[in-house]
Amino acid sequence: MIYSTGINNSNQPEGRFEPLTIGRLAPDFVALSTQGYVRLSDYRGKWIILTSHPQAFGAVSTTEIISYAQNYPALSAQNIEIIGLTTDNISAILAWINDIYQNTGISIPFPIISDTDLSLSELYGMISPDRIFAATVRSVFIIDPSGRIRAILTLPVSTGSNQEELLRILNSILIYENYNLQTPANWKPGDPLVVPNPISYEEMVARNEQSESLGYYCPFWYLCYTYLNANNSSSPPAQTNNNVSSG
Repeated sequence: MIYSTGINNSNQPEGRFEPLTIGRLAPDFVALSTQGYVRLSDYRGKWIILTSHPQAFGAVSTTEIISYAQNYPALSAQNIEIIGLTTDNISAILAWINDIYQNTGISIPFPIISDTDLSLSELYGMISPDRIFAATVRSVFIIDPSGRIRAILTLPVSTGSNQEELLRILNSILIYENYNLQTPANWKPGDPLVVPNPISYEEMVARNEQSESLGYYCPFWYLCYTYLNANNSSSPPAQTNNNVSSG
């Protein structure tokens, strides 16, 4: 059972089906889970990975839940929490996570929400228009400590989420926030980073003339690479050695 808190704000209009986009405040809710009732706003101050799964006892979903559980200690230590969701009733979800424990010895340390009436799935746009038996698509929302949505990933039912990619996205967000540096295509932790485009002619000229002292490699005037600790910072983010650990 899901309860909307009725909270509204200037950039999260009321309306059940208002499309959610990056930068909006994630709609608050109270929901029954495997750890009792959870309220999204109680997690303020933490990063949240809100992840939906089509059903309990799903083969692909089981691999996802196990992967999240294995990474959870490292994520929790870095102020990142996980909230799962399926459209099954709470008894089915409890039986599922008990089955995982009995067969693997792995306990699921985070709550999994029971969204039997699809209210949260619809609120967050997780329902596929061509769904069969009201199954959710595999959606992941990364929510920052202020409650804003920072990334949205949607996958087909047949495709399990990639933990390394989720961590790569979190790393990228943290590096941009802490150092105003961006991540290029196919970036992995430890690879060079991209300096945001110059915003003035003077900055463009300075980059060209002082690239070595700035610690930049610039194959184009608008594209410069650099590394953390070159000249832009004294140390990497606290969460990682440049990145969030994959655990």
